[in-house]
Amino acid sequence: LAASNLRTLGYEADMPAAPDLDVIRGTLDLLILKALSWGPMHGLGVLRWIEQGSRQKLQIEEGALYPALHRMAQKGWLDSEWGYSDQGRKARFYRLSTAGRKQLAAELSRWSRYTDAVGLVLAAEPAR
Repeated sequence: LAASNLRTLGYEADMPAAPDLDVIRGTLDLLILKALSWGPMHGLGVLRWIEQGSRQKLQIEEGALYPALHRMAQKGWLDSEWGYSDQGRKARFYRLSTAGRKQLAAELSRWSRYTDAVGLVLAAEPAR
């Protein structure tokens, strides 16, 4: 994977900091599931939805997105079919399956517990 893909996936151990926020490992699935909860989209539509929703603070590389979409389809979370984009180009459109909607609910719950726990740690007073 290219350095930018690694950064997008959250593997940034010794990499220079990106100018925008990096996607924390494991959140890409959540972002994709949430995007598709609004309706079927092709890959570029998912990228645009995430970028617009984050006010351009999150940039997902295509090299990270498409393997994630394929993996999620293999897990049964997404259904897909070929169609045509607004520009008339042939594109694969993804939509949430029933299992994908359940996974989204589980991921949202997990994310909420995670952010609550991190918030507690960050708000904690230092030991004296």
